[in-house]
Amino acid sequence: MASYNQMPQETLRERAEAALASLESCKICPRGCGVNRLAGEEGYCRSGRFARVSSFTPHFGEEVPLVGTRGSGTIFMTGCNLRCVFCQNYDISQLGEGREVSATKLAEMMICLQEGGCHNINFVTPTHFVPQILEALVEAREMGLCLPLVYNSGGYDSVETLQLLDGIFDIYMPDAKYGTDAAAKKYSDASDYTKVMKAAIREMHRQVGPLEVDDDGVAVRGLLVRHLVLPEGLAETFEVVRFLAEEVSPQTYLNVMAQYHPCFKAYNYPELSRPITLREYAEAVAIAQAAGLTRGLRI
Repeated sequence: MASYNQMPQETLRERAEAALASLESCKICPRGCGVNRLAGEEGYCRSGRFARVSSFTPHFGEEVPLVGTRGSGTIFMTGCNLRCVFCQNYDISQLGEGREVSATKLAEMMICLQEGGCHNINFVTPTHFVPQILEALVEAREMGLCLPLVYNSGGYDSVETLQLLDGIFDIYMPDAKYGTDAAAKKYSDASDYTKVMKAAIREMHRQVGPLEVDDDGVAVRGLLVRHLVLPEGLAETFEVVRFLAEEVSPQTYLNVMAQYHPCFKAYNYPELSRPITLREYAEAVAIAQAAGLTRGLRI
């Protein structure tokens, strides 16, 4: 049973109300813009009172434990609280592709994906829409939603906001993009990224622990971390791996990703203007393997 269905409905409703109230002077994410999103003002994420959704669909390109045989029910949220110059979904995250939806409509999307047979409901880039997701979940639960929820974020998440999700989300899948703030500032406009990301991942792990799968290998609860290898070692994989192995758990499921290719504004940065090499990827995998982080590795 999904965690939120073990929580009293009134508690879930109170969490949603508390999150929505915080939009009046928004501090949902670490940016802490302080704008009144309830009145339609937009902060760094370019988002106001209502959620914006680009698409929702069964997705078979996610991590294997999420996809299973019937797909992960992804809901792609519009906007982002990062400005990654190499974002491969920049039309959604940076250019605002998507439409505004009510809480009821968002709840209906969840039910539609459940009825389509998906293994989970996977919110992609949910950080700036946590209140709206909780608001919709109250209705979705009343409609019969029972699938685990996946929090699929860029890793730039507020611990205080994550605490509102304790006992609600079963699966966390954050990025650990960088091992140094210099790279995070230059390529994602987040000068405090590593401190924030590490605190967020610690909190996620506290809530759900290492990844657990059922007899079919499908994720039911736990933490998965994604790390995209960048050219020239710019992501500082060694520090990301050290943190996960030593400060979180050597049982952390880590997907070291090889799909980097230059897009969006990456061509403005010579060091990012090419795909990674096989050697660069192999070196990143070897670093993770040497640290004992073998769960999720494609060796």
